[in-house]
Amino acid sequence: MWPRWPGSPSSSPQTARSRRDPGTATAPASVERPFRCAPPRSRPPATARWPTAALSACPAAVSRETTAEHQCVSPEQPHPGRRTSVTERQQLPADAATGARTAPVTVGEQPAAARSLGLSGALNARDLGGYRTADGRTLRHGTALRSDALHRLSAQDLDTLRTLGLRQIVDLRGLAEVRENGPDRIPGLPVAEIDAAEHSATPMTVTPDTPDGVTLHHLPVHSDAFDIHVALREALAGRDSTSQRALLGNGGGEAIMTGLYRWFVTDAGARDRFARVLRLLARPGGTPLLFHCTAGKDRTGWTAALLLTALGVDRDTVFDDYLLTNERHAALVDRLMDGFGTRGIMAEPELILPVYRAEPAYLAAAFAEVESGWPSLDAFLTDGLGLDDSVRRGLRANLLAD
Repeated sequence: MWPRWPGSPSSSPQTARSRRDPGTATAPASVERPFRCAPPRSRPPATARWPTAALSACPAAVSRETTAEHQCVSPEQPHPGRRTSVTERQQLPADAATGARTAPVTVGEQPAAARSLGLSGALNARDLGGYRTADGRTLRHGTALRSDALHRLSAQDLDTLRTLGLRQIVDLRGLAEVRENGPDRIPGLPVAEIDAAEHSATPMTVTPDTPDGVTLHHLPVHSDAFDIHVALREALAGRDSTSQRALLGNGGGEAIMTGLYRWFVTDAGARDRFARVLRLLARPGGTPLLFHCTAGKDRTGWTAALLLTALGVDRDTVFDDYLLTNERHAALVDRLMDGFGTRGIMAEPELILPVYRAEPAYLAAAFAEVESGWPSLDAFLTDGLGLDDSVRRGLRANLLAD
């Protein structure tokens, strides 16, 4: 989640097929509540003045010095500090439940590696197909896809995307992230129109020339109030261990992340963006659809959690899918952490690890915020996100198989 960048209105003119999306819905005022931070014991110290409402962790975006590290890394080995998920623990010998894996991670009755889309420039791109619902149905393969950003795709990756038959791509990145990393690479859409749409602080859509082409929806999820992305990047670029510890030490990194996930739920604008992704998935002929942010971890993770929950997938499986990001990005994060230390960027590289990782506590914070504000998850989907029965029926029709 990247907050507002100064001068955030788009500097690129709109083209004939890049248009501002007029359909922004507003969540009911009756459910709007102020943002709540993490519990006091988890908050950063008083010297860290940055609130915990607006950050999406991306290993590739916090420092220009580390950009080259985000290149085609094989995620074969987990970080030594990685926590095992519920399903992963079930795959391990009893005496190794807290140690290294000795068997492949299995989520949704198939190896985690099988979910990968095989994109060298988007390591966290994967298929949500195969998960089972409480009523015994199965999420169709190749219909709902989640990913990290698509700006580093190779020519071979673009060929792979073409074979997927995508109808829609949703980019949840904010303007600052697009400026930092670049717009998506999408086969069949003009580069100039993608650039114009994604360099906008407001929702925009790019439509294809042909009926079977890909439609791009830029639905930025960010905070207008804070610029923590810039604060974190500057803390790294300045190589000042004092400011880094003030921002991230004493539980500061964890507080940023749990606060972010609560903000996903409490902020009406954020709720609207997530709801719109689900509506796009429910459209007749709207799939296959791929949604992504920068790392494919936070905004993408919450979108996937909402989708799977709305379809009736059990909570343990929802968490296991969320935690697969740690498998996909493990080698990349290891390289970044090593680079921060050897290059003198951080005296304590471990301080930033909570920002880079998917942790159960982060997703749990979002669900806890739902439970504290709505009588049930169904009530949140209906009243908090504004999803009526027709949307729920559309999701089941498009995504589930008997």
